[in-house]
Amino acid sequence: MTINELQEEVIAEFSEFTDWMDKYQMLIDLGNDLEPLDARYKNEQNLIDGCQSRVWLQCDMVDGRLVFTADSDALITKGIIALLVRVISNHTPQEIIDADLYFIERIGLRQHLSPTRSNGLLSMVKQIKHTPSPSA
Repeated sequence: MTINELQEEVIAEFSEFTDWMDKYQMLIDLGNDLEPLDARYKNEQNLIDGCQSRVWLQCDMVDGRLVFTADSDALITKGIIALLVRVISNHTPQEIIDADLYFIERIGLRQHLSPTRSNGLLSMVKQIKHTPSPSA
């Protein structure tokens, strides 16, 4: 699926809920479903600066595509990074750089986060977009 198709899928899933408590629960569930990050990747190099919570992002190149894995020590933050990984992972570096991550605004995520979480979200997006292609 393309990045935009994945974004549309996320928008559709979030539009099923009108109450933000339900949407937060969905984020928590997404975080709980995230595959655990191997402990060796929970290091300073993979820690995202600018997040109040600790968020680790690992990137590997597989067949010319960037595959992201991530983890966080905070439930909602873990759900947010799980959403980003779901949309962005397994695409080429150029597709990721060119992507307009409009789903964040369309589901109302930024407006419903505290200022510190909103800043963290921006830091996560920035880190994903500026991840250098890992060496093979």
